Amino acid sequence: MDFLQLIYSQLERMAVYPWFSIAETQINLLRLFGLIVIVFIVWRVSVVFEKTLRHIGLEQNQVTTPGWYALSRISHYVIWILGVVIGLSYLGFNMASFAVIGGAIGVGVGFGLQNIISNFVSGIIILIEKIIKIDDMVDLQSGVMGRVTEINLRYTRVTTSDSIDIIVPNSEFITGRVINWTLGERTRRLHIPFGVAYGVDKMLVKEAAIAAAISVAGADQPPEREPDVWLVRFGDSSLDFELVVWVGPEQIASPKRTEAQYLWAIEDELKKRHIEIPFPQRDLHIRSGTLAVTVNQANETKPA
Repeated sequence: MDFLQLIYSQLERMAVYPWFSIAETQINLLRLFGLIVIVFIVWRVSVVFEKTLRHIGLEQNQVTTPGWYALSRISHYVIWILGVVIGLSYLGFNMASFAVIGGAIGVGVGFGLQNIISNFVSGIIILIEKIIKIDDMVDLQSGVMGRVTEINLRYTRVTTSDSIDIIVPNSEFITGRVINWTLGERTRRLHIPFGVAYGVDKMLVKEAAIAAAISVAGADQPPEREPDVWLVRFGDSSLDFELVVWVGPEQIASPKRTEAQYLWAIEDELKKRHIEIPFPQRDLHIRSGTLAVTVNQANETKPA
């Protein structure tokens, strides 16, 4: 028993033996072990809390996953910040003076990392407000157009119709013009332009274009979404029409390919009905009178 008491007293002395001091707090092995325990507890609480929020978000039908993802990540960071404050206070740091130093450092870091911070805040806004979601078709002011395949806190991945992944900073979705073709509903109206020769029966042209639209869509549309044909202008060489059709998410994902399919079908239907697609042409009308034409003989040899 005396031997065990001797070992215990030696261990206790080693545990409380001061290594150095921070303000009025002496740092020793016991206090360092306490800091490790605090860090472990904070880590476990943040992980469990984040997983719990994500699990609740998946079970709730009223709230989308991106919103709960943002909430879980923010709560994770908040718990870690509180843990750091508790740990530093436990070690004896004066948090008032530390806040002043941290503020000065934060200003310096803010100027150097303002773009990263801007993208980070923009990512939180995107996830909370849900202005874009996974599988949305977007058209950005910078010219990027494609399907949203990934949303992170710093960037968003947009995949084009050619399967090219473009990494877009989140700040571009907040500060720039964004067209979200599928924000309210998953359909979009396309205007397919084409022209026919003057003198063709307009009703026959409409019949051909409607038949082409049905052949591409593969099914009848609802009455309010049936394809239509508009005469939009009298061109120099043709009557210019537009086939107006509503398309779904799969066709929206590849607008150029969809337009090509409709044009292909329109050409087939026009050919079946012997409707001419004209070449550019000009009608020349000469008034009665004398037409004088002067020809310069460039090949004539001039005297030396």
